[in-house]
Amino acid sequence: MGGWDEKNDAAWSPADEEAWDEDEEESEAMAWTVAPGEAGERLDRYVTERAGAAGASRSQVQEWIRAGRVTVNGRTAKPNAKTAPGDVIELRLPPPEPAGTEPEPIPLDVVYEDADVIVVNKPRGMVVHPAAGHPRGTLVNALLYHCRDLSGIGGVMRPGIVHRIDRDTSGLLVVAKNDLAHASLAEQLKAHSVERRYVALCHGDLAHDRGTVDAPIGRDERDRKKFAVTSRGGKRAVTRFRVLERFRNHTLVELELETGRTHQIRVHMKYLGHPLVGDPVYGKRGADPLGIAGQALHAGLLGFRHPRTGEWMSFRRPMPEDMAQALERLRQADR
Repeated sequence: MGGWDEKNDAAWSPADEEAWDEDEEESEAMAWTVAPGEAGERLDRYVTERAGAAGASRSQVQEWIRAGRVTVNGRTAKPNAKTAPGDVIELRLPPPEPAGTEPEPIPLDVVYEDADVIVVNKPRGMVVHPAAGHPRGTLVNALLYHCRDLSGIGGVMRPGIVHRIDRDTSGLLVVAKNDLAHASLAEQLKAHSVERRYVALCHGDLAHDRGTVDAPIGRDERDRKKFAVTSRGGKRAVTRFRVLERFRNHTLVELELETGRTHQIRVHMKYLGHPLVGDPVYGKRGADPLGIAGQALHAGLLGFRHPRTGEWMSFRRPMPEDMAQALERLRQADR
C-alpha cells in the first residue's frame, strides 16, 4: 500500500509552504457561530472541542478564557458560561514561543537511527512541533536533545520535520538529520512513494470489506478550523480502506491515503457514517471511547528509500496498549 496521511502528514519543502501550512494559515484567531443544536454547552467545553486542532487542552482553554482571549459576541465571559443559538465565539491564540533551541530530555521510542534519519514511534498525546498552547514538551524538543543535528530546512520551529501526525494519533514518523535527507524524504512524500499504513477502530459496521472514498475535502463552512466533505472549494481526496475485523458495533480497518488532505482519514470516515472511536473533533458525541485515551488511529507501518543508499527500509510498530485492550474486550463481548 502506498503512503498518505491526514494533512499533518503531507509532504513539505521550502518551495511548497502552502502544503505544509494548509491548516495553520489562520492560526492566530478562530471563530464559530453556535448552532441551535449546540446551545446550552459550557463555553470552555465548546471551545475545547473546536480548538483541538491547535493542540489546546480544556485547562489551557480555561486559562485563555480567563485571560480574555475568548469572547462571546465581542465580550469576555466565564468558562462555565452557557452557549446560546447565534452566539459568535472568537478565540485569539497566543503566539507560539520559539522553542526550536530548547532541547528537553523527553524519552523517545527510537525505532531506527543513523547519520541521516531517525524513525520514532510517537505516543498519542505528543504534539510534533511547538504550536499555540504547546510551546514545550513536543517531539521537536525531544529530538533536539536526542540528536542535536537535525536538518534546518524546516526552520527553528520544525527542524528535521518532513511529515506530521496529529497529537492524538500514535505511530511512526521519519525525521531528517541533514538537508540531503530532508530533500529526499520530502520528494518521496510528494511522489506518494512513501508507504504508510494506518489502523483505526471506527463506530458501526462498514457495509463493504474494502473500498475507496473519493470525496473532496475543504474547510467546514461553519467552523474554519474543521474540515468536511464539500464541493465548494474542496480539493480531491482519495482514501482506500480494508476491513480487518468486525465487531457488533465497531469495525477495525486498515487505511491508506492516495492524497494528503487535512484530517483526511477522520473526515472521510465521518462522511461514511463511521467516525473514529475517541475522535474529539469528528467523533460521536457521548459515545464510549472504550478506554482509549484519544482517537483510535495508529500509524503502524512506514516504508521509504534511504536518502543516501537508496535501500528500501520498512518499519512496523503495534498499536497502543489501550487500543489493543479495547479490541480484546470487543472480541470477548461478541463471543
